[in-house]
Amino acid sequence: MRQTDSSSSDADAPDFALLEQDLLYRAQRALGLIPSRGHGILRRVLAVLLVAWLPLVIWALLHRRALPGGSVEPLLQHFGVHTRFLIAIPLLLLAEPLAQRVGRRIVGYFLSSGLVPPAERPAFAEIVEGCRRLLRSRLALVVIVGLAFANAAAASGDVMHLHEVYWARTGAGAEEHLGFGAWWYLWVSRPIYAVFLFDWIWRLFVTTALLWRVSRLDLRLVPTHPDGCGGLGFLQTLPTAFAPVIVAASAVLSARWGHDVLYHAVPVESLRVPMGLFVVLALVLFLAPLLVFAPRLAALRRQSLLAYGTLVGQHGHLVERRWIRGEAVDDRGLLSAPELGPVADTLTLYEAVVRMRTVPIGKQSIITVAAAAIVPMLPAIAIQVPIKDQLLSMIKILL
Repeated sequence: MRQTDSSSSDADAPDFALLEQDLLYRAQRALGLIPSRGHGILRRVLAVLLVAWLPLVIWALLHRRALPGGSVEPLLQHFGVHTRFLIAIPLLLLAEPLAQRVGRRIVGYFLSSGLVPPAERPAFAEIVEGCRRLLRSRLALVVIVGLAFANAAAASGDVMHLHEVYWARTGAGAEEHLGFGAWWYLWVSRPIYAVFLFDWIWRLFVTTALLWRVSRLDLRLVPTHPDGCGGLGFLQTLPTAFAPVIVAASAVLSARWGHDVLYHAVPVESLRVPMGLFVVLALVLFLAPLLVFAPRLAALRRQSLLAYGTLVGQHGHLVERRWIRGEAVDDRGLLSAPELGPVADTLTLYEAVVRMRTVPIGKQSIITVAAAAIVPMLPAIAIQVPIKDQLLSMIKILL
């Protein structure tokens, strides 16, 4: 019977796919890049490569700026340029099916688990619909595209000193200038990557808004829930939806750092601070949606400690009077209640409240974000630091 109710709730749950309502996603479907069924990831990756990456390679080959041997750093050595289009954008697109599954599962579980009581379900549905309207916002898409081109305009202001386009320099001395490849990269290629990245930041903001509004509903939180979060432990899977986005951003940064280490003798030790700052930023940014439940869970824990403390105290006092003092106890209901059980069980209830976390963040969510941020940095670190030797030495010590 419970399985039937759960499946029924899932079927009736408002759809929050985080993708199909997104205006950029709809625009790609209107252009024929996304089929009516499926996400068309391969098709879109090929389109990005044809528009954003291939013109750079062709121009660099024609002007002998692609491979080593010229007077300037070749395009091949600028890892960050290639990483944006060969690794980062495919990852941003591959994240979409994952985010769709996670978003639908989380929204459906709020209903199937009973966290949202029947009286609050209309409000819950309105919250989901409001966030879907945010995803469809034309203003948001205009801002995203505007930011991408504003970034390009800022870079073009001092374009001759922009290291990412050194490979596109032509001429010498006073006649030195940037060729077509540099301007295509600045005004077409990099904005395409920025639009995809900023759109994911917008999706993260909408997800945070969704959870914040849900946190203000009269949820049926259970202080003794075994997940240690009042029943909200399932939210720890949310960062999984954004893990490919973190990997993509980290890969772009690490590619630039790797270029500096390999070709400009930048010591890896000098990169510890920016690497550490990025990991911290990723943890703060992508765990922030889960922090919106902290006030509710903290209040629930405070109230439950008092309530369950009173219950355990009353139960223990009656046990002491009956079995230690040998007194006749009139209130047998509390002592014989099957849901409470013996003294040890009541203490277990209280200890569960004591151990309750005030944020639905655990090892799984922290490791997911941290690993996604750190793993792409390892190739850059390995250029100077013998990671293999370090790992072998640690294994020998452990064994």
